[in-house]
Amino acid sequence: MLATTLHPASEAVTAPPLLIVHGLYGSGRNWGVIARRLAEGRDVVAVDMRNHGASPRHASHSYPEMAADLAKVIESLGGQADVLGHSMGGKASMLLALTRPELVRKLVVADIAPVAYDHDQSRHIHAMRALDLTDLTSRAEADRRLSALIDDPALRAFFLQSLDLKAQPPHWRLNLDVLEAEMAKIVGWPDTSGHFDGPTLFLTGALSHYVKPEYRLTILAMFPKARFAKLPGAGHWLHADRPREFEEAVRVFLNA
Repeated sequence: MLATTLHPASEAVTAPPLLIVHGLYGSGRNWGVIARRLAEGRDVVAVDMRNHGASPRHASHSYPEMAADLAKVIESLGGQADVLGHSMGGKASMLLALTRPELVRKLVVADIAPVAYDHDQSRHIHAMRALDLTDLTSRAEADRRLSALIDDPALRAFFLQSLDLKAQPPHWRLNLDVLEAEMAKIVGWPDTSGHFDGPTLFLTGALSHYVKPEYRLTILAMFPKARFAKLPGAGHWLHADRPREFEEAVRVFLNA
């Protein structure tokens, strides 16, 4: 089963658990602060997706497989949860809701749509592979070396959360070979039918172009109760760009 991090409810439990599903190259640890702040009247569980973090490595990385992985986690939590998924994790969460709707009470999809995209994220794999890990002992030095390959400091910080500096030698907590080989599936969207009738929030960054207006009819055909909201000043990594506003939008929707 997927590796998980439990953030226990800080108050009396009044709601189902919340499952947080990270995006490509991420892990559950990226969501630690947000998960703890959302763990008021509910347990919050952040997963490491397959081929990421501490979860098992597999030779394939498709959305049906990722949705099945999430289903097993929810079944272990009692059989129903609210689900929050970002980017790749949002696609896996959508497919879970479409194929196993009884497991999902409410769904939050962060900055992604149920469509195939034409961008390729393999360049980031090439940068991570190119990072010189020789005698690397500090994250500051790793950031300095990676800056020659990636200009964006926020993106570097995100990637470096998946670098295990305590290992000898240091290594990425990512199955880079499989993620590169399966990139077409990751940026794509499986041929699927069905619809999810539960409450769904598509929360996007106002500066992001991942969820275009022309995708709304496709979204509503699958998620007829979908609502749409944008976070001003946020891009694709909206939870990192505007964390407090992101939390509040999620909290209000889940508690409504």
